[in-house]
Amino acid sequence: MCGIVGAISHRNVVPILIEGLSRLEYRGYDSAGIALLAGDIKRVRAVGRVAELQQKAAAENLSGTVGIGHTRWATHGGVTESNAHPHVSGGDIAVVHNGIIENHEEQRARLKELGYVFESQTDTEVIAHLIHHYCEQGGDLFQAVRQAVAELTGAYAIAVISLRQPDIMVCARQGCPLLIGLGDDENFIASDVSAVLSATRRVIYMEDGDVAELRQGSVTLLDSRGQPTERKIHLSTVSLASLELGPYTHFMQKEIHEQPRALTDTIEAVIDDSAFSAALFGQDAADVFARADSILILAAGTSYYAGLTAKYWLESIARIPANVEIASEYRYRASVANPRQLIITISQSGETLDTMEALKHAKSLGQELTLAICNVQESAIPRASRLVFYTRAGAEIGVASTKAFTTQLTGLFVLAATLAKQRGVLAPEQEQKFLDALRYLPGSVQHALNLEPQIREWARLFADKHNALFLGRGVHYPIALEGALKLKEISYIHAEAYPAGELKHGPLALVDRDMPVVVIAPNDALLEKVKSNMQEVSARGGELFVFADLDSHFTASEGVHVIRTPRHVGALSPILHTVPVQLLAYHTALLKGNDVDKPRNLAKSVTVE
Repeated sequence: MCGIVGAISHRNVVPILIEGLSRLEYRGYDSAGIALLAGDIKRVRAVGRVAELQQKAAAENLSGTVGIGHTRWATHGGVTESNAHPHVSGGDIAVVHNGIIENHEEQRARLKELGYVFESQTDTEVIAHLIHHYCEQGGDLFQAVRQAVAELTGAYAIAVISLRQPDIMVCARQGCPLLIGLGDDENFIASDVSAVLSATRRVIYMEDGDVAELRQGSVTLLDSRGQPTERKIHLSTVSLASLELGPYTHFMQKEIHEQPRALTDTIEAVIDDSAFSAALFGQDAADVFARADSILILAAGTSYYAGLTAKYWLESIARIPANVEIASEYRYRASVANPRQLIITISQSGETLDTMEALKHAKSLGQELTLAICNVQESAIPRASRLVFYTRAGAEIGVASTKAFTTQLTGLFVLAATLAKQRGVLAPEQEQKFLDALRYLPGSVQHALNLEPQIREWARLFADKHNALFLGRGVHYPIALEGALKLKEISYIHAEAYPAGELKHGPLALVDRDMPVVVIAPNDALLEKVKSNMQEVSARGGELFVFADLDSHFTASEGVHVIRTPRHVGALSPILHTVPVQLLAYHTALLKGNDVDKPRNLAKSVTVE
């Protein structure tokens, strides 16, 4: 959600800001803007895409050496230019902000009494006026920002510039990601490293409570206690090429097709060692795993479905009790803490606010055995966790997650096998079978990708529908959930998923010729049960779309469409069957003319509640 970029330099920063905002488009947004210090505050804002902002900036011939930019995803107030960031107070202070200020109404009333006039409906304008107020009391910009954020309740990442001190930029973070990029006689801030990669790879990740002052040649950082601190400098390994489309039409298409490579990279260490080792998860993982008597998985969205799949693996392979909870629900209920429970958080970005807050809540209850499954190195959730398993999906730009999901599943399968081995319930011959299955997995996924022409034809039958039903059983039920979510996210077709056995307990009432029913039907122990559920659909005139294995013995007929994925791959079958439902959603959305990479109302990195 939302994106921040800022620069203080010896050169014109407008191209840096515009390129940075373009790199942040994947996060989801509806308006954009930049502000510069150039004699006075020069501000340009636009509803719509960054390209429109770029045209307006070029038309005004903007130039300056200190500036901030923002892509906004509307929360408080509609999608209008007046609500777009940056927001200005007193004509001399400009602010950009990610997050939500929960006490903005209280602060707004107070500031109105002080004479401030509000031009927007946003919570962000409160921050601008509050900083201006403290500057008016005689404080410098750095001190005014510290005073202002001390009065804010909620989550924020902010960047501030002022005509009063045109040689500095001040930024602060609480709950929302923000990093500092270190250049040569220039420095940068951004909510994502992709925004500054063209200028520097040396970055500092700010921690909650940090406030920083940037000058051209220096960075001063205070921690949450107001004490000077130094944060580790990281050298980003993100490839600029990974942020480009290359020969593909959409990032989602590119990322679907990158899955064989992403899976290969994720399992590389396992395959190289020819063993499942606790060391893959951290130096003291063996000790943590030995102490754990159960597992609680906390996640949101697609990552939650990865957790639901992992529950089946953890209990059937590792024989350890496992529960899965939606992160935003867990932190608000009276849960019974178990200090011997392993808390697993799953997040593509590592910055998902709901998941981060759920992790904090679990730790506040005394649950210190924590493991993060994440795709972004050194992001907030891994830094707050005792153990980490990084998936190797590479940059994922499309809002609808694809390769991040399948690599999460792969990491969770490796975890289940590792725990099983440590707990003495994984025989050596079974370990070898699992290792062989992982070796063959990228090739099997490539075979699934080769089904794309057939799936494209199915999409033609979905494009004019308004509803769809997805069915699965056992470990494939979460894949049905994921298939329904993908179709909803990018085609805007209402879709629901059910365990196939629940069909007769309500959803069957919806089945008719206008309700396509997608069935995940691999050749496993539940296949005959699934076939019976399919008969219930056919008997009501429903149209079936069945993803089966080569050896599932389904026959296409009137009202029954069948696509056979590669041979059954055992316990890893959920990963394989994810690919066809991704392709179905993608091609259906294409036929409907939707913006596949930037679906309406959604954002890639969800950093607000």
